[in-house]
Amino acid sequence: MTDKGTQEAMAVATPPYASDALAEQTVDAVVIGGGAAGLNGALILARSRRSVVVIDSGSPRNAPAEAVHGVIVLDGTPPSEVLRQGREQVRQYGGHVVFGEVVSAERAARSADGDLRFTVTLADGHRITARRILVATGLTDVLPQVPGLAEHWGHSVVHCPYCHGWEVRDEPIGILATGPASIDHAYLFRQLTEDLTYFTHGTDLDEDNRTRFAARAIRVIDTPVTGVVNREDGALVGVRLADGQVVARRVLAVAAPMQARTQGLEGLGLSVQDTPKGRSFASGVAGTTEVPGVWVAGNATDLVAQVGASAAAGALAGADINRMLAIADTDAALQGIADASPEAATR
Repeated sequence: MTDKGTQEAMAVATPPYASDALAEQTVDAVVIGGGAAGLNGALILARSRRSVVVIDSGSPRNAPAEAVHGVIVLDGTPPSEVLRQGREQVRQYGGHVVFGEVVSAERAARSADGDLRFTVTLADGHRITARRILVATGLTDVLPQVPGLAEHWGHSVVHCPYCHGWEVRDEPIGILATGPASIDHAYLFRQLTEDLTYFTHGTDLDEDNRTRFAARAIRVIDTPVTGVVNREDGALVGVRLADGQVVARRVLAVAAPMQARTQGLEGLGLSVQDTPKGRSFASGVAGTTEVPGVWVAGNATDLVAQVGASAAAGALAGADINRMLAIADTDAALQGIADASPEAATR
């Protein structure tokens, strides 16, 4: 749940993009999160002539990155441009994108015809009622507490060999281990450079993996890392160890644990799951959840999904939401006919 100070900040914050007015009437769907998954889900719904509102805080995970990679057509496009175009495409079909922070989302009383209803409340106090919800809040990377590390995140400190690997090829790269996942990380980054050093940083590395690393000329350093070393211009040039030694590195790769953004959504009662890579919302086919009327897509449920996979998941969820709304619309129409029948009038 967002605290009072954050609520006040959100109420006066300047939107990083043009924000639409919040709908006053009940909408078919509210999408919480305006990244690739949320916008693509909204696009599918809007193209199906559904009233859809995207609530987006304007803080995407990939904001520090210079470009999106590994997605045909979009490869090399800045993340901000992908999102800008996505918002405009949702709007051209009648969808709305609203800048705001969701502080609560919960089930509300059903409609007169028995359909589901949810109430979503924003930090500025505004509320919106929706028939269905798509959660696409993304995730947060939990970086190791190494001084100076976070400042280079998305540039000289990277996490994904497919998102950033080509751009750091042939550089002296260091793997700052966070746990077992870092072992596979090392083999993937070894494909990109001949100069790779693995900093165990207090994590276990058994003899078998040490032997395998040696076979690939991966240097192993067990002394803990205590900080990042920069040039005068701020560029990363190495890491400082607990014994005072400085190891020259131009890039650090960190398999940081990942946590789905769950704040403000506790009222929905969604299940979460712990995996070797972090914590996420549990979901099934097409992003369905155990809570009727609520879907999840993108990094909020699939921690390792890249932009393309997240967008595809959003599209699948949007299509399934539209399908379930069509069933609900038909049920309501049948109920209306039954209520208007002579037999019903005499009961």
